[in-house]
Amino acid sequence: MVQKFILAHDLGTSGNKSTLISPDGEIIAHTTYQYSTIFLKQHWVEQNPNDWWDAVANASKQLIAEAKIDPKQIACITFSGQMMGAVPVNHKGEAVRNAIIWADMRSAQKTEAIAEKIGMKEHYEITGNRLSPSYSAAKINWIQENEPAVHKETFKYLQAKDYIIAKLTGKFATDYSDASGTNLLNIKKKEWSEELIKLWQIDDEKLPEILPSTAVVGEVHSKAAEETGLMPGTPVVMGGADGCCAALGAGAIDEGDIFNYIGSSSWISFSSSRPVFDQEMRTFNFIHLDENKYIPIGTMQAAGTSFQWLRDILFQDVLKTDAAKNIYEMMNEEAESSPIGSNQLIFLPYLMGERSPWWNPNAKGSFIGLTINHKRSDLIRAVLEGISMNLKLIFDALQENYDRPFQDIWLFGGGAKSRIWRQMLADLFGVTIRIPKILDETTSMGAAVAGGVGVGLLKDLTAAKAWCVEAESFEPDQRNHQSYQTALKAFEQVYKQVEPIFNQWNGIE
Repeated sequence: MVQKFILAHDLGTSGNKSTLISPDGEIIAHTTYQYSTIFLKQHWVEQNPNDWWDAVANASKQLIAEAKIDPKQIACITFSGQMMGAVPVNHKGEAVRNAIIWADMRSAQKTEAIAEKIGMKEHYEITGNRLSPSYSAAKINWIQENEPAVHKETFKYLQAKDYIIAKLTGKFATDYSDASGTNLLNIKKKEWSEELIKLWQIDDEKLPEILPSTAVVGEVHSKAAEETGLMPGTPVVMGGADGCCAALGAGAIDEGDIFNYIGSSSWISFSSSRPVFDQEMRTFNFIHLDENKYIPIGTMQAAGTSFQWLRDILFQDVLKTDAAKNIYEMMNEEAESSPIGSNQLIFLPYLMGERSPWWNPNAKGSFIGLTINHKRSDLIRAVLEGISMNLKLIFDALQENYDRPFQDIWLFGGGAKSRIWRQMLADLFGVTIRIPKILDETTSMGAAVAGGVGVGLLKDLTAAKAWCVEAESFEPDQRNHQSYQTALKAFEQVYKQVEPIFNQWNGIE
């Protein structure tokens, strides 16, 4: 019997990570193709969708060659993709302008005007998300109002993965997880909201059909096959939004399964049979790749980014040497020489503003309590603790609104490689931290499971649990947990004290 494989592409912000995976979850080959981001003005952020296509086409050819397989052995191609963008395409599936991506905030004033009409709370109840210019609705509206010729030529407004699917198959659709990141979906009814479409004055005919993440959208047509090295007729499975693919890849499929991903940014989310609403709107909701479930989530802006920033500031000399390859291990070892609380030094990890739990774009990164006695080790530990404490606030916000206690939490991403960070989170959260064997392929694994189910290679989405194998776990130290509780109170109090200053600084050159 000929071995079959799943080809998963993860279209991120910095590049496309491509992975060839077997039906039992083994990674056969993987590669990454980088592409650029276009910063036109402050808060205007775009990408060229043709760069995404080139990355997918080149990576597909490379993986087939590296794995030395026949293209016929690829059972399907499927996707994870960056969310909350706007990719206007014509009837041929060609992009008629650059994509406006999630980081773009050019419609902030228009979003404020919309918020005055509907109210943030009412919008949150409809969509499960705050009203924000980072979501697709504001971007689509901007194109309609400012580029009428582009809007007229647009057949559908798609997300990143949907654009690639249209290029492969000629079909135009999205899935429930990506639709839940547009600010246009009624998250309870799981359909486009007529009220919000009317409020934004969006042409609803230009919104795509919504399909399950496991749906076979179509097949690779001959022209796309020539460019990608795939066989014509290869099934194309929808897949989902990157954060939602990560949840499935983390094995978060049963009620209450929870995980924390620490990369450049970080988020905590779990699987739930219902949306979880927070009175203070600290957290939000997307739809799971199992469209009958939800992913309540809280996310912070600068997690690994804060640690990388400190590396670049304090270790410039080391970065120029061969020791640079072990730089994070060096930093972690140095942090261990500082006690819990970093000798009363607090770091607010808000180098890029903050989403959960504060939702304040004016927040700033800050060291509070610096004295002449502090050492570099204290600064390193304070940064790790600051990130962790913000994650603890997110964890608590999710727990407060959920009726089951979280007993343990899976940890993924680059941050999961740090032993001091693993134990710090266990002690701070007060629960067992579980570490998987595979740390960095979470989104690709989730997309691959959806693809395998879509073509009948896997029985159902619970296959993700078999793919997520534990390598080790870290139990909380109750004495340390109590010490961190004291530090956490100080962390939260410090932010609330300096928040008015951050807001006052906004707009000052």
